Amino acid sequence: MAPSDSASRTGRPRASSRETLAEAACELFLERGYAETSVSDITSRAGVSRSSFFNYFASKGDILWAAFDERIGAASSALTVGDEPVRSVLEAIADGFAPDSLALAIANADAMGIADELIRERAVRQARLARAIADRLARTGADRLTAEVQAAGLAGAVLAAVWEWADAGPGRTRLGEFLARALDAASRGVPVASRGDVRQLRVVARAEDFEEALAFYRDVVGMPQAEAYEADGGARVAILDAGRATLELSNPAQVDFIDRVETDGGRSDRIRIALEVDDTAAAQARLADAGAEVEASARVTPWRSLNARLRGKADLQLTLFQELGPEPQSGDAGSLA
Repeated sequence: MAPSDSASRTGRPRASSRETLAEAACELFLERGYAETSVSDITSRAGVSRSSFFNYFASKGDILWAAFDERIGAASSALTVGDEPVRSVLEAIADGFAPDSLALAIANADAMGIADELIRERAVRQARLARAIADRLARTGADRLTAEVQAAGLAGAVLAAVWEWADAGPGRTRLGEFLARALDAASRGVPVASRGDVRQLRVVARAEDFEEALAFYRDVVGMPQAEAYEADGGARVAILDAGRATLELSNPAQVDFIDRVETDGGRSDRIRIALEVDDTAAAQARLADAGAEVEASARVTPWRSLNARLRGKADLQLTLFQELGPEPQSGDAGSLA
């Protein structure tokens, strides 16, 4: 078979042109500096035509980001059309990611004179990934502000991991290790002064009908799925994000008092799950429509919250509560009847 015109002109297989251009560009960036290297310099060093260069890259800067951009694109698509947990999608960015021209540029940014360029391009990729994450979080129940803030942290964690990995010597370490640590840090949020030794409160519930319970708490109650795992024998677990976690300890007298206030003769389970919502009445109706049993309808408590009690899927006893704020003064608009 006769060689293609492209192969005849360049003397190189077309399949290797992108890698050859990247190698040539990095050599020149180290020798001359990023600003002093032109596209013509790169194509001459690589032995390919300018048209071949622009088949792969829009600019010389894109040479450094091509492989990473493909992974960002794949992650954005997975977040847009799939239901894989956000963390799993982000962790996949690191799968098999070997040291490349981007890692070389980060590690040698000063020598290449490319530090400012990398900062600008890093911000572009971080914003692109954050947008995809925020859209997914909003689609699965987070309010827009929360989605934007969480997405910014997670996208920042991905880029921070790439930088730390490259600076540490990417040939000696795996990007996945840095990414896992960065995502852990982003998920923990900002530490507060009173933070103790416990990093997370997680309630573990046995669900006989796993799919029904997952759909109820994720899609109806509105807890976005953060993680999910499977094991041998059909074992499955899903970890849902319930916002801020606290542990409320009550003595028997307090439990009896709560039952009198919150119900008409009902009794609390030994462990009851309380969920703060924006609108108790609306949430109660939504959960009841999805099969939850209403044990006590919404009512105002002496401490100015609107509480309702239900029996949810997986036989969990739920209290929905909406903080109402200070007692309105007589004559205030919107005061409770």
